[in-house]
Amino acid sequence: MADDKSNAAEYWKANVRLIFGCLVVWAFVSYGCAILFRPLLAGIPVGGTDLGFWFAQQGSILTFIVLIFFYAWRMNKLDQKYGLGE
Repeated sequence: MADDKSNAAEYWKANVRLIFGCLVVWAFVSYGCAILFRPLLAGIPVGGTDLGFWFAQQGSILTFIVLIFFYAWRMNKLDQKYGLGE
């Protein structure tokens, strides 16, 4: 019984750590690169525009999609590790 609670606590801790990491990446790309660091990224051309504008229009969306797939892949690994796989 105590082993199940310990295992569940470790699983939850790993899950929260993964969510927090994904949120940090998402916030950095969508808020940091698109808004805060845009003046610094203005001189880097990407696809006919500057990198800051690209992050605001395309990069944050693409990063979010990559994060969705990364989270699903990593959660499947965590589920298998803790015996919760499908």
